[in-house]
Amino acid sequence: MLNRAVLTGRLTRDVDLRYTQSGTAVGTFTLAVDRRFTNQQGEREADFINCVIWRKSAENFANFVHKGSLVGVEGRIQTRNYENQQGQRVYVTEIVVENFSLLEPRSQRDNNNGGSAPQGNSAPQQNNGNPFDNNSSNNSNNNSAPADPFANSGDSIDISDDDLPF
Repeated sequence: MLNRAVLTGRLTRDVDLRYTQSGTAVGTFTLAVDRRFTNQQGEREADFINCVIWRKSAENFANFVHKGSLVGVEGRIQTRNYENQQGQRVYVTEIVVENFSLLEPRSQRDNNNGGSAPQGNSAPQQNNGNPFDNNSSNNSNNNSAPADPFANSGDSIDISDDDLPF
C-alpha cells in the first residue's frame, strides 16, 4: 500500500501552532495549490489543502514561514471524523506533513513578512558548508569556483593494473 502526497503551494495564513496537553507541538495550516489548467475565463484556480505537522518540525515550520510563503510539503493523506457540538458527524481529510522545504530565498521570505522574520541563525541555510557552492559564505572568493583537486595538472598518474579494484 502506498499513501504519499507531495504538494507545492503558498500558505493562506500563518501556521496555527498549538500544544497538546502532553506538551506535543502541532501546527495546522492551509496550502493553496494552483491547478495546472485555467478555467473558461482564463484564470488559474487553486485547491486549498488542509495540512497538519507535528513535534519539532511544527515549531520549526511555524518559525520560518508566514502567510504567502512558498513551500513544498511531503506526507500522507489522512482521514478522521468526530462529532461536533450539534451532534453531527464531521469528516476531515488532511495531509500529515512528514517533511517540508522552504522554496523561497531567505531575503524574499523576510521581505514578504515586513522584515519581522527571525534574524541570525534561526533559518536553515541551504548548501551551508558546501565547498562547491559558489554562493556559500565559506568561499573566500565568490566570483570563481573552488579549485578542483582532480583537475589535470599536467603530471601523469602512474597506476598499475594491480592497484585497480576491478
